[in-house]
Amino acid sequence: MANVQPTRGDITAHPDVSEMRDRYARMLGGRDVTLLDGPVFLLGLYCAVSPWILHYTTSQPPLVTHNLVVGIAIGLLALGFTRAPERMYGLSWACSAIGVWMIIAPWVVGDSPDAGVIVNNVIIGALAVILGLMCAGAAARSTSRP
Repeated sequence: MANVQPTRGDITAHPDVSEMRDRYARMLGGRDVTLLDGPVFLLGLYCAVSPWILHYTTSQPPLVTHNLVVGIAIGLLALGFTRAPERMYGLSWACSAIGVWMIIAPWVVGDSPDAGVIVNNVIIGALAVILGLMCAGAAARSTSRP
């Protein structure tokens, strides 16, 4: 009868162990920000749909378009962080800049916004600033310095 029990062998004797380790390191490629891509995308998604969730589409039409466009921009940044991290992590600061803009946007773009609109945009902006700083910090730690 054949031994079908899984056994854990030592891979150090494998002839391709160094190549496998190099390939694994290349695949990870300094991906320390992987856990932040999802929350940034979800924040962008919420920002884009928040006017309809909070029902201020009739009272603040300029902010509806603004939040939709900014939410799509945040979502695209997150997708870029996921798809091409080596090129996009330099734009981590853009997420923080968008967050600062979201905080002041109700007074710049809106027309005498009510408290719900202000609180919504300030929370979205604060989260974008925090996540952007976390992404930028993780990207700075993962880049190799000569």
